[in-house]
Amino acid sequence: MTREADVVQALVEMADTLVDDYDVVDLLTGLADRCVSLLDVSAAGVMLASPEASLGLVASSSEAMRLLELFELQTQEGPCLDAFRTGQSVEHENLQAGSGRWPSFSAAALQAGFASALALPLRLREATLGALNLLRVTRTPMDEADIIVARAFADLATLSIIQHRTAAESQRLNEQLSAALTSRVVIEQAKGVIAERADVDLAEAFSRLRSHARNHNRRLTDVARAAIDGTLDPQA
Repeated sequence: MTREADVVQALVEMADTLVDDYDVVDLLTGLADRCVSLLDVSAAGVMLASPEASLGLVASSSEAMRLLELFELQTQEGPCLDAFRTGQSVEHENLQAGSGRWPSFSAAALQAGFASALALPLRLREATLGALNLLRVTRTPMDEADIIVARAFADLATLSIIQHRTAAESQRLNEQLSAALTSRVVIEQAKGVIAERADVDLAEAFSRLRSHARNHNRRLTDVARAAIDGTLDPQA
């Protein structure tokens, strides 16, 4: 196949992985591997942000790249971190040991055999989820065509991660709503039990439930269940 056909095939394969239960780590590992196999890149790595906005290494194309990415996180300097912090691409830069934008990172990268770097943010509108690190053993800048393809890979990965997070959040919300509805049924049953046993109206029964839960630092639903199964004194 031609290079263009290979790129299209890679995009299709990435899109095909986006099923309901796809593995984000597997997706991003494939992204790093495709950058190395299809583009003029020697190594690639992907970092993602946690909910607390701290970066963590998720995927790398080689063990040398993995160690270098971990070093970048440890020293808090490097192209991937800059791309994430600014939300902008870090253009091609030749590495110089002990100097330049990332003196410590550059020294470690050169020792690992890399001579230049660039990075792309995993970004959609105002949200930056992480960054893609691309390293090369030469000092020649990447072709613009390769950079465009790398951006396409990064954008597709970003969209898929956002879709995954949205689906997970929707599932959590549905679970919370289902739990709330179930709890409400239990509470209504408990109100009836207390009202009957203590000879009070439903409003007073609910007030007793809430007061007991607060005074004993217990969940309202747990107190309601105790009232229903008879382990809670209705006069308490």
